[in-house]
Amino acid sequence: MSEELIERITTAVDRLIGWAKLPRALGLLELVGIRDVLRHRNLHHPPGVEEPATSAPDARHLVVRTVDGSFNDLSEPWMGRARTVFGRNVPIERTFPEDESGQLSPNPRTVSRRLLTRDPFEPATTLNVLAACWLQFEIRDWFRHGDPPKENPWTVPLADDDPWPEHPMRIERTAKGPPAPPGEPPLFINTETHWWDASQLYGSTPEFQKGLRSGVDGKLKLTPEGALPFDPTALGELPGGVEGWWLGLAMMHTIWMREHNAVCDRLKAEYPSWSDDDLFDHARLVVAALIAKIHTVEWTTGILGHPTLQIAMRANWWGIATERVHRLLGRLSSNEVISGIPGSPTNHNGVPYAMTEEFVAVYRMHPLIPDDYEFRSVADDHVIRACEFADIAGRSTTPFMGEVSMTDALYSFGTAHPGAIQLHNYPRALQRLERLDGSLIDLAAIDVLRIRERGVPRYNDFRRLLHLEPAATFEEITANPEWAQELREVYGDVDRVDLMVGMYAEQPPPGFGFSDTAFRIFVLMASRRLKSDRFFTADYTPEVYTQAGLDWIEANDMRSVLLRHFPGLAPALRGVKNAFAPWARVGPPPGGGAS
Repeated sequence: MSEELIERITTAVDRLIGWAKLPRALGLLELVGIRDVLRHRNLHHPPGVEEPATSAPDARHLVVRTVDGSFNDLSEPWMGRARTVFGRNVPIERTFPEDESGQLSPNPRTVSRRLLTRDPFEPATTLNVLAACWLQFEIRDWFRHGDPPKENPWTVPLADDDPWPEHPMRIERTAKGPPAPPGEPPLFINTETHWWDASQLYGSTPEFQKGLRSGVDGKLKLTPEGALPFDPTALGELPGGVEGWWLGLAMMHTIWMREHNAVCDRLKAEYPSWSDDDLFDHARLVVAALIAKIHTVEWTTGILGHPTLQIAMRANWWGIATERVHRLLGRLSSNEVISGIPGSPTNHNGVPYAMTEEFVAVYRMHPLIPDDYEFRSVADDHVIRACEFADIAGRSTTPFMGEVSMTDALYSFGTAHPGAIQLHNYPRALQRLERLDGSLIDLAAIDVLRIRERGVPRYNDFRRLLHLEPAATFEEITANPEWAQELREVYGDVDRVDLMVGMYAEQPPPGFGFSDTAFRIFVLMASRRLKSDRFFTADYTPEVYTQAGLDWIEANDMRSVLLRHFPGLAPALRGVKNAFAPWARVGPPPGGGAS
């Protein structure tokens, strides 16, 4: 059977039935087919781009990750390097932004107020708030467009009754990349490395990484109490940018800087003669791979709870041969479907690896963030403090961490729910967010405008280009009649519905925390982040990682990481298999009530 015929059958079954409605085994085959179709048709690199010259300072780049991501692919050293252009998941000729009036239509502030404002809070009951923290932490590893220029902002007209303090609203534009070749759409630069290399911890510049390291035994700087030695809002520098800093992000950085140092201790015990650089470089390899494993088999299976997906995502790491067989026998085959992607051959599917603008667009999942928080003691569940997002964000983050212990904060997040990713559930705090310079932004309006500005197609065109049926009516986008009417009033034309709005309105597959439309980019890029990276494929070996390093990755998950550094969480994590699922509430101690 020809490849073209298989792709046609896969697409037809997907449109007529849908992978989520098939029996589990057939659903898995359909997902493999969908991924193959997307790999064949939906990987595109901007043509005519002059890639930066790259020179290796020494031979270490052969066996360790470089700070800027260069030399991951030894034949194309620039690939995935920081400050290289984003790729695309739709044909390049379909990525021209609309003219300026089109990009402002319908008004992004109107979309924010009418369709996105949280009223009331709708929880995602299968997850805890750490799932929201984790996603932001990961996103800062994968991409950033850089600081937007101050000149020539978008001016967004506002209704007379809009309470925004400045009319019109001003929104800074995306920082542009290098000039595009004649006749080609604009280019945008990723300031971070494109690889899944934990650059949100280690940085993408030598200067930041040098400032982070202690210079002793490969370790990172922490206070004697194991806290962050810096406040990014005062430092003014952080991978992924200083804006957006809050308690959830601070906790993730603390956890993983501690974990890096724990890995260094293990490697030092195994290889006592190793230098500071040897220990640092190998600990980074281990930490990056453990983070990738946790995201693949824990976070993803937590937010995408469909039974077929539970198997599929674990198969990305261990193959359909399963984790148990892998632990007993190792790899049975070089084939990624049978034995998983880690350790399989590297493959870019004929297109240079890069993060894509479409990937950025589908990961706009700010509804996960709650507005209101209740912090409780892990000792007896009594309320320590109730507060709002602003009380634990920006410059308030570090003072708050001095008042509430990380153990109690983690417990409080682990036992609370994030928001559901849907219309009318965007955090109010982010619709009127004060930045560090004192200016106000409506992040919901910015989310809408950024997707338009970067030439990502609107909802129906996006679905067509991902081989899905477009919606003929607003009622086909959403089963909620009130939402359908609101979409009609705001957009008028179903083909004008914004990608993010359509994805929020869509009814997800059973158990899913986000739309099937978003999932198409995910099923393509989740495996590509692993398959294109030689440190997850050809060089995922004891010779590169050490056997002690591979054993560490194999033996650990998010639960074990949390318990290693915060053993006081044990009562809440008892019986919890996935650390991103809701934890158990502790009761009062025997013989006494909560204070």
